[in-house]
Amino acid sequence: MKVCMIGTGYVGLVSATCFAEMGNDVVAMDIDEQRIARLLRGESPLFERGLQEMLERNLEDGRLGFTTDLAAAVRRSELIFIAVGTPTGESGASDLSFVMQAARDVAGAMNGPKIVINKSTVPVGTAERVRREIAGLTSHAFRVVSNPEFLKEGAAVEDFMRPDRVIVGCDDGEAADRMRELYSPFTLSGAPILVMDHRSAEMTKYASNAMLATRISFINEIANLCEHVGADVEWVRRGMGLDPRIGRSFLFPGIGYGGSCFPKDIDALEALAREHHYPLELVPAARRVNELQKEVLIEKMRKFYASGLADGDVSPAEATRQLPDFAFESDNRGLHRVRLDRSEEKPFSGRTFAIWGLSFKPQTDDIREAPSLVIIRRLQRLGARVRAYDPEAMEAARRELGDGIEYAETHYAALDGADALVLVTEWHLFRNPDFERVKSLLRQPVIFDGRNQYDPAEMREKGFFYFAIGR
Repeated sequence: MKVCMIGTGYVGLVSATCFAEMGNDVVAMDIDEQRIARLLRGESPLFERGLQEMLERNLEDGRLGFTTDLAAAVRRSELIFIAVGTPTGESGASDLSFVMQAARDVAGAMNGPKIVINKSTVPVGTAERVRREIAGLTSHAFRVVSNPEFLKEGAAVEDFMRPDRVIVGCDDGEAADRMRELYSPFTLSGAPILVMDHRSAEMTKYASNAMLATRISFINEIANLCEHVGADVEWVRRGMGLDPRIGRSFLFPGIGYGGSCFPKDIDALEALAREHHYPLELVPAARRVNELQKEVLIEKMRKFYASGLADGDVSPAEATRQLPDFAFESDNRGLHRVRLDRSEEKPFSGRTFAIWGLSFKPQTDDIREAPSLVIIRRLQRLGARVRAYDPEAMEAARRELGDGIEYAETHYAALDGADALVLVTEWHLFRNPDFERVKSLLRQPVIFDGRNQYDPAEMREKGFFYFAIGR
């Protein structure tokens, strides 16, 4: 099938490459000339497992091409996917200006019947807007389809090639059949292709991400409560996950979610509810919990160093028992906030902290809404120096943070002379380091683990002051 993909961002590039891998004739279009030039050289502008090799293979075999000429790309294709950005506007709603401009450009380039497919994450009702926009600008026959993506960064190629479901919003039988034909090679294992109305398809995307975000915030709240009552969230998580009604996925406590999807989509869902005068309760709560969770490690660090336990003659196990409980307070909006001790303006002055992990999750170089950014900026405001390492996200972090932090060449180099290790992203590289080497490089054997990667008892036996989430 002849496919055009408008947009070569994360979703567009992965989708175009995977469609080509299944034998389709695909051209991906973008207005960014430098990006297209890189892609034509076979260079992926983003890190995603398996993408670079697949990109090179399909480019060489002639199934995948790249261009800045939208009109030519549309004219040669039967299926035109719109996969452009939908950034968050001032009100929290998705900004559809790029989507609508793409629709107008497609209408102006049409030379015959086309199927226009919304792949971008868009608010409920967007398919109808796109249809009206195109209908006002062309006399050619066309159909509009909603086809939201469900790709996990770090596993996007695998998710696309072996989806757990394909959602198609469509009110035209022939267009639905063409979508089934396009996706049939990806669903040979029995994954369903669900054809439904446009609005339900658009809503499915937001509802799915809101549910996943809510699960993360829920287990983080349970983890925080575990610290107050003396329970271990690792056992709690396992016990919950064995219930088939609950399951194990997205029940891993930590320092909050980030990335390009969950924060943006929750904002958009809240804006949609406001537009329709329906007050959501659970979804905004999940967002607020996530915002607070990014501060948890900072507060643990403040409590530890303010207690003087780091400088006293106290064993790691005893230090953990003596560390003061967190204190919370409510403001006039009812939010529970960690009460920070303001008695010392720069409590971390003279201290250096080693950050392991900058991307919002492993197996990606994406730092959008990453907890690392919140943690690093707060540490800097509190007077600390920061030395960081990430296997893939160093360049992206430098663009965001500038030269205000030090970028280490290796994860061990980040530790040299630092007061503590702060584990932020659970890359495989960090799972089983040489702990004796870690201890020898740190000024003090202190680890703040934001992803519960290590066993607390083992860490204390090794002589570390070790602080995790809910353990």
